[in-house]
Amino acid sequence: MKIYDPLYGKFDVENVLGEVIQSPPIQRLKNIHQGGACYLVNPLWDVTRYEHSIGVMLLIRKLGGSIEEQIAGLLHDVSHTAFSHVIDYVLKHEQEDYHESIYEQVIEQSSIPKILEKYGYNYKHLLYEQEWGLLEQPLPLLCADRIDYTLRDLARSEEIKVQRATSFLDSLVVVEGQIAVTSIEQSEWFVQTYYREVIDYFLHPLNIYVNEVMTKVIQRAMEHNILVVDDFLLEDEQVLHMLRSSENKEVLTLLQMIHQEVEENEHKYDLHVAKKIRLIDPLVYHNETLAPVSHLSIKVQSWNEEALIKSEKGTFVKVRTKN
Repeated sequence: MKIYDPLYGKFDVENVLGEVIQSPPIQRLKNIHQGGACYLVNPLWDVTRYEHSIGVMLLIRKLGGSIEEQIAGLLHDVSHTAFSHVIDYVLKHEQEDYHESIYEQVIEQSSIPKILEKYGYNYKHLLYEQEWGLLEQPLPLLCADRIDYTLRDLARSEEIKVQRATSFLDSLVVVEGQIAVTSIEQSEWFVQTYYREVIDYFLHPLNIYVNEVMTKVIQRAMEHNILVVDDFLLEDEQVLHMLRSSENKEVLTLLQMIHQEVEENEHKYDLHVAKKIRLIDPLVYHNETLAPVSHLSIKVQSWNEEALIKSEKGTFVKVRTKN
C-alpha cells in the first residue's frame, strides 16, 4: 500500500499495515476530529484522528521503530470517541483518558485481532504503550504522538511552514531508546511550537468555548435519553445529526450557541477553564551526551515558566454581545 503524508512524504507500507489501515475502526477515525467540536467554527481546526494516526505510524517508521511499534502507533487512538476529548469532559475524566479505559475493549470487538493474527502478530502484545518508547513517553519528554499532533495541527492551521517542520523532524535521533534532538536551536524551536499548540490553540478562548458548549449539549442529550454512552463510538457527524434531529428545544438552543463570538477577558468573563498542565523539555544529544534542553537554554527555562503560569491560570472567556 502506498501512503503520502504532507509531513513525512511517500511510503510503501507492508501488507499488515495496509490491512489495518483499511479496517473499519481505523477508517472511522477519518470522521473523528482531533480538536473536538472546534472544526464547526474554524475550518483550519479540522485535523482528524485518522491523519494523526497515520502520521504517528510514519514518524515511528522514520525513527527506525519496528513493525509492531508502527502498528501500535496506528492503533493508539482507535478508541477515541466522537468529538474526542469532549467526551472526557462529559463523563468528567479529568485526565482526558476515557478512550484509554475502553481501548482494549474496542480492539477486541473489532476485526483487528484477526488481521494481526493472519500476519503472525498477537494483538494483546500491541496494547500496552509502556512497551513502545517511541510512541509514548510521559511529559516533558518527546514522543511520536506528541510531536505529530503538534506539528500537524499547526501546519494545518498555517501557524508553521511544512518545510520548517520537516527540518525539525530531520534533526531527531533515537538514543538509548529516547527521541532526542541534535541541536539546541531545533529544540528551542519545538518548545516554542509546542506552546503555540497547548497554550495558543488548546487554550484559545474560541476552542475552550465551543468544546464547553458541546459538553453541555451532550450532557443534556444524555439526560433526555437522546444519546447513550455507546453512541460515543459513532462518528462526529452521526452524533451531531442525532442531536439536530432530536427536536429537543434545550439541546437545539445550546447547539446554536456554538456560533457565538468570544474573546479572552480576565476581568469580566462568562467561562473559566484550566486544563491539565503540559510542559515540554526535549532531550538534546550533543557531544555523545543526553541532556534536557532546559539545562542548556535560558530561553527554554523562561518559556517553561511562562507556560506553567498560563496553564495554571487557564482561559477566561467572555461571550461578545451582538449589537
